[in-house]
Amino acid sequence: MNIYKITLGLCLTIVATSAIAQQAPYDTTNKPQLISKQFAFTEGASVDKKGNVFFTDQPNNKIWEYSTDGKLTIFMDSTGRSNGMYFDKKGNLVTCADEHEQLWSISPNKKVKVLLTDYQGHMMNGPNDIWIDNKGGIYMTDPYYQRPWWTRTKPDLDGEKVYYLPKGKTQPIIVDADVKKPNGIVGTTDGKYLYVADIADNKTYKYTINKNGTLSDRKLFIEQGSDGMTLDENGNVYLTGKGVTIYDSEGKKIGQIEIPEPWTANLCFGGANKDVLFITASKAIYIVKMNVKGVE
Repeated sequence: MNIYKITLGLCLTIVATSAIAQQAPYDTTNKPQLISKQFAFTEGASVDKKGNVFFTDQPNNKIWEYSTDGKLTIFMDSTGRSNGMYFDKKGNLVTCADEHEQLWSISPNKKVKVLLTDYQGHMMNGPNDIWIDNKGGIYMTDPYYQRPWWTRTKPDLDGEKVYYLPKGKTQPIIVDADVKKPNGIVGTTDGKYLYVADIADNKTYKYTINKNGTLSDRKLFIEQGSDGMTLDENGNVYLTGKGVTIYDSEGKKIGQIEIPEPWTANLCFGGANKDVLFITASKAIYIVKMNVKGVE
């Protein structure tokens, strides 16, 4: 084979690779599809291994399931006012049960195990969102949002922080105390990086995850906060609030999905192929068919 053919082959390969890398995560002509609008406030989107999506209606104290065949059913009543959720490797649904500022693990047969009740004897602010690493450790944001079902009117802790609860432990460790109001959180599947949104400061940070679960090398990822967050297979980051904003791994904005609701709270990839973006937004839930897959 001559040098010209080799060079041409390399050029074609580079062009093809570049085209794949720059593929839009979704077709902009594919509008979000409303599935239901029967809730008080939807949150906590999380997907199981089969692609079924679970989400909360926190004011009504329920967890719902949206199955891969499009069926919508109540999974559980009396859920401790669950908010953010994430499935562990064993198929248990770990939830931020902020009725009493706890973390719950709910088994597939709906058996509840309380994982966290306090921090050094003090009531948590209100566990809001979580991400579980490959070792079973739980990263958690703990902002203070006054709830109508609480009797207290002020926090028991000094500050609103990010915590890590190692697997099997009952006490978390503080991994970032220098935030105003941490909210959305998600980590990469290789366990190397964690994203945390400081919604009060309108910033999202990227951290390096250390072997012991602590965080280091905090960097500003983008000047935008977020309620819930997720990632796709290409490392793109999805932020919520005013619809869904998509950034590539370098922080460049590559997409905006408009949702006709006052607030977009959370999202995850679901469906049998994990290529359907499931979105909780105010009193409603929406789906969008994507060109990429999620990594949950």
